[in-house]
Formats: sequence, structure tokens, C-alpha cells
Amino acid sequence: MEIAQIVGLALLTTILLMILRQEKPVMAVALSIVFSILVFTLMMQKMASIINVMEELTRRTAVNYFFLTTVLKILGVAYLGEFAAAICKDAGEQAVAKKVEFASKIIIAALALPIMVAILESLIELMPG
Repeated sequence: MEIAQIVGLALLTTILLMILRQEKPVMAVALSIVFSILVFTLMMQKMASIINVMEELTRRTAVNYFFLTTVLKILGVAYLGEFAAAICKDAGEQAVAKKVEFASKIIIAALALPIMVAILESLIELMPG
């Protein structure tokens, strides 16, 4: 079970981080980044599977492919923004992390705008008048 492996690795990394933070804080940050990249890499195959299923569903239902790509971009921005913010927090840079989170939210809002416009246009067409 993959989650058991990730949890085990996370616990081991946490113990090592607790020791390293006292002796060599720079090494602790490096270890945290390496762990984050490892988990991210391990999950990429799962993300690819999710994307493949979503693409197949989009083809079957004849939904506009634009919407799927936009949703996937939004998910990517959300995950990468959270990932980067977590790394910044691990390095003790909470202010930088907050800026990354803010930027991610603005980018997500900008990406979602065409979908919101399409929904509003559809609603306007359905309204009598």
C-alpha cells in the first residue's frame, strides 16, 4: 500500500528533521525539499491516471475540451502553489509562503473566469426576456 510507504517515509524524515534542525538547519531544509520532491514524483503517475480518466470522460460526453484543460490547469496551479508554499514554510519563510498562496489564488481566479463567463452566458440564454 503506497500510503503506508509514504507515511513511513514521512515519519522517518520527520525524525531526521527534528535532529538536523538543531545541528544543521540548512541540511534540514534540504532534506525537507528532497522529501517533498520525492512524494511529488511518486504521485505524478497517479495524477497522470486521473488526467487520462478525465480526458476519456470528456470524449465520451462530448463536453468542450476547453473546460477540462482549464480545470486541469486550475488543479495544477493549486497543487503547485500549495507545494511551493509548504516548502517555503519548512524553510521558515512564512511571508514568502503567503505570497505564493496569494499569487496562486489570483491565477486560479483568472483561469476560472472564462468558465464563469460561459456559465453566466448560458444562464442568460435560459432566462426569458
